[in-house]
Amino acid sequence: MGSVEDEVKQLIIDVLQLEDVTPADIDTDAPLFIDGLGLDSIDALELGVALHKRYGISLSGDAEEVRRHFASVRSLAAMIASHRTK
Repeated sequence: MGSVEDEVKQLIIDVLQLEDVTPADIDTDAPLFIDGLGLDSIDALELGVALHKRYGISLSGDAEEVRRHFASVRSLAAMIASHRTK
């Protein structure tokens, strides 16, 4: 799954225009919000739009489920991988 995780890291960097950040700088298991990468709700919205555009994934419904998917790069990659197998 490493390649999907790398895709997610690059997507985060590109969409959020994180200058001076490389995929290697992003910990796959670190939280994306608050403590880890420090993203906020606007970042989540932008990332959600990018996920929809690139992978056709729509995140709606249960807020707890969305939070779980956005917990880390690894959880986003797992969601993308499971979406691809459907």
